[in-house]
Formats: sequence, structure tokens, C-alpha cells
Amino acid sequence: MGRTRLGRPFGWLWASYAVSAYGSGLGFGALPLIAVLALRAGPAEVSALSAVGPAVGALIAVPLAPWVEIRRKRPVMIMMDLARCTAMATIPVAYALGRLGLVQLFVVSAVVAAAKIAFNAASGAHLKALVRPDDLLVANARFESTNWSSIAVGPPLGGAAIGLFGPVTTVVADALSYLLSALGITAIRGREEAPRATGKSPFGAGAPLDGLRHLMGHPVLRPLYLNQVVVGGLIMATEPLLAVLLLRTLGFPPWQYALAFAAPCLGGLIGSRLARRVVARFGRHRVFRIVGTLRAVWLIGLAFVGPGVVGLVTVMAVELAIIVNMSLYGPVLATYRLEHTPEHLVARTLTAWSIGQQASIAVLTALAGLLADVTGPRTALAVAGLLILATPLLLPGEDRTARHEPVPTGSHP
Repeated sequence: MGRTRLGRPFGWLWASYAVSAYGSGLGFGALPLIAVLALRAGPAEVSALSAVGPAVGALIAVPLAPWVEIRRKRPVMIMMDLARCTAMATIPVAYALGRLGLVQLFVVSAVVAAAKIAFNAASGAHLKALVRPDDLLVANARFESTNWSSIAVGPPLGGAAIGLFGPVTTVVADALSYLLSALGITAIRGREEAPRATGKSPFGAGAPLDGLRHLMGHPVLRPLYLNQVVVGGLIMATEPLLAVLLLRTLGFPPWQYALAFAAPCLGGLIGSRLARRVVARFGRHRVFRIVGTLRAVWLIGLAFVGPGVVGLVTVMAVELAIIVNMSLYGPVLATYRLEHTPEHLVARTLTAWSIGQQASIAVLTALAGLLADVTGPRTALAVAGLLILATPLLLPGEDRTARHEPVPTGSHP
């Protein structure tokens, strides 16, 4: 099967995504790491940092959704990249001046979270206009593989950089990557069409919730959405717990902590590359049911991580199993979501999806942090691993998924 050509405009969008993703890969878990290593934060503070920032960012993003919907998407993406660059750049400046504190980390986390939601909403809507409907799965799979490869490469390099140059080094790289991403998006040539008027004001009463109403009113998107926010929330809630368990309780050095997450991400290349073939052979409904279930059965293994090489291998094996299934499932879900969302609701729907995901991460991370403060990180990891085993019950039934084919979305340039 030959490589599908998606055109130069998509190439620039993909390149911009790649440089930003690799910058974020270098800064993977940077804020919790800074909190632990530079500010000596405990489990509750680290979990609060991972929870409060995304929660506030999600609230900020609610009124941004209609604003993104009625504007050309490339300028919005550039603005959001520049906002993230500026916010991240304040951290090394404050650290150099000896003024860095947890409050600033909370504020930066919130700004970055809100800008990320708005950027992803604009990017998803723009992607739907850049490529043909039949190529959406290929495009989403390429984004997925880039994301996982960036996490595979970035954290080990980031861990080494932190060890050599200090805890804020990777934040500088992350800030620069957003600037380069903005420059890449400006290189996309061609006139971008203005959003079509629908006769209904996107700023009318209840308009910011139109995306959520679309998700909850669709018989397949609704269970997929509910499943995703719970699964994603539980998986992400384990990140600060593992940071405390591995770095403080078990005494892993930062480079081993980074390696434990980076090496398994190579499995993301496998899953994303298989997505198109697996869907062609088995159909999307089986991917949703079977692969969606397989994402959930491995997390419990993190509760049994011990010291030394055996503990490191345990983390890597669990993460590898989760990531292979996530990377196969992710582009199929993203493509189905775009196919079944009208063009005038794409930005608001993607924003509602991201807000729900961020809110879930915030709530579950905060609860996990409180539980870890009382019982220890290992017990909290076990509870998260047990809860996620029930999430396949939220997935749509096989017959329901198979019946709902993509709705027409109009012509694409």
C-alpha cells in the first residue's frame, strides 16, 4: 500500500504539530517535576497542580468555543501558540530571579490548558477543510504517530537536560517549540475560507453548549465521549502519583523516570500505523469495542511497581500495553468524531470534548491526590486501576455503531 499524499498545506500543518509535539515531549511532565525537584512539593500539591490548572483552563475555554467557530482557524492557532509560548517563558525567567512558586505554576498551567483546547478545536476544524473525507483517518493516524514518537524521544532527552542544566531547561525548549509551530502555520499558503453563516448567532444563549448538546444527542458519540473522558481521566490521574512513587518513594533518578514513559511510546507508532488496516479489515465498531476494552485492563499493574530494574520493566510493560491500544483507538475515534459533526459545530464540539476531558482529569487527579495523601500513592494507583476496569461498559454496542454511517459534510477545497 503506497503512502497517501495529503498535499503541501497538510504537510505544513503536520510539521507545525510535530515541532510543537517534540517540544512538549522534551517538557513531558515538566510542571510536576519542577514542583517536586525545585519546590519540594508533596503528593497533594503535585496532584493539585495537575488538576487545578486544567480545570481553570477548561472554564476559560468555554466562551472561547463560539469565538473560534466564527473565525478563520489559522490565525486562531497562531494566537494560541504565541499565548502558550509567552506563558511557558515566564517560568525560566522567574526561576532565574529566584521568584518561582507554585501559584505561578498554577497560572501557567491554566493558560496553557485553555490555549491548547482552543488550538485543538481550530486545528480539527481546519484539518477537515484541508483533506478529503476519505483521508481523515490517514491524517489523524499521522498526528497520532507523531505524538507518540515525540514522547518516546523527548522525555529521555529532557531528563538528561534536566540533570545537566537544571529543572526548567525543558520548559525553555517547550516555549520555543510553540513559537516555531506558529511560524510553520503562517507558511500554509492559500486563502482560508471564512466560516459559513448558519443564521444562528454563535454567541446566543446556550450557544457555547451546542457542541456538548451535539455529543450528548448522538447515539454513538455520547457513549464514546463518556468512555473517553473517564478512561483518559483515570490514566492521567496516575501521572503525578507515579512521579511521587518513582522519584521520591522508590528513589528513581529523573532519567529513569523519563525512560519509563518514553520507551513504551514507541508502541504508539505501531498502533497508529495499524489503524487504517485494522479498520479496513474488522470495521470501526470492533475497534471501539475490543481495542477500547484493551486500553483499560492494564492500568492496575502500576500498583505493583517495585524498586530497581524489575520495577522499571513493570512500568514500561504496562505503559506499552496501554499505549499500543490507545494509539490504534485514538485516530479511529478522532476520524469518527469529525465525520459525524456538522462543519458549523466542529470547533464547539471539539472544545466541548476537550473541556470534558480536562474536567475529568482535574477531578480524578485531585481525588487521587487526596487519596494518595491519606493512603499512599500505591493504594491510589490500585484504586484507579480497579475503577478503569468498569469503563468498557460505557462503550457503544456493536450493532448501534455499525448502523450510523458518516453524514455528508459538504465539499472540501
